[in-house]
Amino acid sequence: MRRARATGSASLTYAGRAVDLDKPFARLTVQDALVVHAGLTREEAADAKVLHEKLKSLGEEPPAHWTLAELQFGLFEAAVEEKLWDPTFIIDYPVEVSPLARASDTNPAITERFELFITGREYANGFSELNDAEDRAARFQAQVANKEAGDDEAMYYDADFIRALEYGMPPTGGCGIGIDRLIMLLTDSPSIRDVILFPSLRKEA
Repeated sequence: MRRARATGSASLTYAGRAVDLDKPFARLTVQDALVVHAGLTREEAADAKVLHEKLKSLGEEPPAHWTLAELQFGLFEAAVEEKLWDPTFIIDYPVEVSPLARASDTNPAITERFELFITGREYANGFSELNDAEDRAARFQAQVANKEAGDDEAMYYDADFIRALEYGMPPTGGCGIGIDRLIMLLTDSPSIRDVILFPSLRKEA
């Protein structure tokens, strides 16, 4: 395997802890991850009040406009991501937190999206592109409402993109991989500054 040739083995050590890239990667939904890694029952993971209080106990103040899905994802980011040491695919992201991804044909509340986490970091993000102009416009409008409510990470309305979609866009999908983070893993580097290619961002010798 290429990964084994890069390091001599598919079993690595990062920051003094083992990382096994040879065994099958785990697969969890956002809600499943809250149950497995945040100590919630399945009922608690689906209870907006419980999620809100849990976030507050972690020093987070959830925006008033957050839906159940957004509360779940907020707690996932606050309490779960850092615990995903072994390679884990997080799947079935809610529509509310995936404005660019196509909704599932079997469940319109989730999207055809996944992210790969290793050593508590995101390594890859992949999804089927949303190419329905009306659906995308509605998603952008929801993002605008969130931004006006104080969400700095929400997106702006992209009228040019909507117009392009109205002319037609074929089914599209892709996956972005964090090469810098992958090199950090393979070389057991503690900081991204140790592996980036841009000298202006590296420490002076």
